[in-house]
Amino acid sequence: MQTLFRRQVAVPQDHGSWVFLLSPLLIGLFAGKNFRLESLYLVLAALAAFLIRQPLSMAVKAYAGRRPKNDLPAAWFWMAVYGVFLIAGLAALALSGFGFVFLLGVPAIPVFAWHLYLVSRRAERGQAGVEILATGILALSAPAAFWIGQGAYSPTGWLLWVLTWLQSAASIVYAYLRLAQRKMDAIPTLPERLRTGRRTLLYTTFNVALVAALCLGGGLPRFLWAGYLLQWLESLWGSLIRPAVGWKPISIGIRQLVVSTLFTILFILTWRLA
Repeated sequence: MQTLFRRQVAVPQDHGSWVFLLSPLLIGLFAGKNFRLESLYLVLAALAAFLIRQPLSMAVKAYAGRRPKNDLPAAWFWMAVYGVFLIAGLAALALSGFGFVFLLGVPAIPVFAWHLYLVSRRAERGQAGVEILATGILALSAPAAFWIGQGAYSPTGWLLWVLTWLQSAASIVYAYLRLAQRKMDAIPTLPERLRTGRRTLLYTTFNVALVAALCLGGGLPRFLWAGYLLQWLESLWGSLIRPAVGWKPISIGIRQLVVSTLFTILFILTWRLA
């Protein structure tokens, strides 16, 4: 029995990925204003769907020869556990009249299948494009939570999805920049910093400019740009002022977590103030 309770099989080891689920989920829950029993069902289903990818990935690694075969019993055990909670959450949503949110899970199937294929080929690391797509899937928890809180479908939910995905995508790009910087031998010159940080700055500048324009035009709560401004300032600091040369990955991860947490808080506060 002890072999079934393996943390590396049961729980995702890339701890930074949690924020890409929890941030949009919390934003959707608070934006929806009403926390219903059905909201709890959604949280249960979303967490189970997020967690089940770990034992699935471990099983694929075991079958591909990347992990010992004795990992398989634990992988199948946790797939069953999370599968039960996932089915229970989805069934409760369906019985409550929110079965339409199931459609949000359809795009996850090809993206996750591609991830598992990369895992089987030992090629899942450094796939920024796949990770950005994956955060887009996780960001779908925002409209799901919003619609349940509102009690019905609303186009505003799609706006929440886009807004949260934009932030997550920029975070992924920035994280890759910081991890690349830590391997540098010395602080690069300003032109080199501009070159390597160009993509990050383009993402965050686009985000803050778009959201600020929509706020000014009345399409969004007037102070919603604050969270995106925070992210832009962080990307400016990390790209041009303080490259992460010699930093430990955990230091980079903690800073990213703090910025994402502050973004989530600012988003919720400024949305609720509208």
